[in-house]
Amino acid sequence: MPNADSPVKASGQSPVDLLVAGGGVMGLWTALFAAQKGLSIRLVDRRYIGSGASGGVLGALMPHLPDRWNAKKAFQFAALVSLEGEIAALEAETGLSTGYRRSGRFIPLAKPQNRDNAIGQVRDARAVWTTPDRAFAFELLDTAPIAGWPARDAMPYGLVHDHLAARLSPRGLVAALKAALRHRANVEITEGTGLAALDPAAGLGRLDDGTVLSFGHCVLAAGVETFPLLQLLTPLAKPAGMGVKGQAALLKASVDPAQPVIFADGLYIVPHENGLVAIGSTSENSFEDAESTDHMLEALVENARHMAPVLANAPVVQRWAGLRPKAIGREPMVGRHPDHANLSLMTGGFKVSFGLAHALARTVLDEIEGGTLDVPPSFTVTAHIEQAGRI
Repeated sequence: MPNADSPVKASGQSPVDLLVAGGGVMGLWTALFAAQKGLSIRLVDRRYIGSGASGGVLGALMPHLPDRWNAKKAFQFAALVSLEGEIAALEAETGLSTGYRRSGRFIPLAKPQNRDNAIGQVRDARAVWTTPDRAFAFELLDTAPIAGWPARDAMPYGLVHDHLAARLSPRGLVAALKAALRHRANVEITEGTGLAALDPAAGLGRLDDGTVLSFGHCVLAAGVETFPLLQLLTPLAKPAGMGVKGQAALLKASVDPAQPVIFADGLYIVPHENGLVAIGSTSENSFEDAESTDHMLEALVENARHMAPVLANAPVVQRWAGLRPKAIGREPMVGRHPDHANLSLMTGGFKVSFGLAHALARTVLDEIEGGTLDVPPSFTVTAHIEQAGRI
């Protein structure tokens, strides 16, 4: 039972096996895999499913470069390869499209040293971008195979064609995951109220509306809202993470949706289905309004029009802004809390969450069930707490 100064008072309701706080891709994949195992699930979100960074428009699934290979890059590679099968199963179950396509990526080379680096990366990819069943090329090209994609003056030293990269529709994926959960009798989804307080020792969580939930295990997957919840449980000298604002836009353009994503100096141009092209994204550590768009996005769109002339007169049909959770040190923060055996975290993915969330969810659930958290050491909650420093 909670002690006298506990932020949560006892509830008379029956506990759920797993309470998931947060309805973004981290929480949705976790809830889906847990439900498939037969666990009873309560998923809560302060606003609505996909209301945070998971409700954006970009959807680029970009691998780390194949040079200087390490555990982090290996984990991401395996996740990006396995995502294709997970998406196929999800679409077959729900009948919904996630907009997934392994379309590849073009990286224009603007400087001679970029080309020198790419020569080595071509060789590196042959060694590490491979599985027992397939390999993914990292080609160095002198000219673009698609005229004007990207513009010739943007690639004076050629370009790279990466065949591993992919893309999906963020909102399409969220809708499919939500649909897969909705039809399961062992899942209850609550939108419009979030997790306000937590007493892991008692297995209790209090929602914003005063409802008290009992749980066997809790997974905090509430994006940027996870960091203050962690601070309440484990006072830290520095915040364990922050929200970084991103801005992006959707354009209407006659672009083949099979064309590769263009990536250049932080600019992403992502062809999607139905004649839509996503442009993104800014990374802003300071801002006045997390959900408003401004001149920074307009500059990004103009840069995209120069990079891909086919977009010169393409109208902007939607603008988006929101916060992406970046844990201290930039790595995802996942796994069991070192002080609370029935509490796990799934946050901090920043720009890589869509490509990693399914793989992180599977290994976090393995750990919950008594197995091993199979992630790079820098991903663990313990590593992040040590970097932030306990008070």
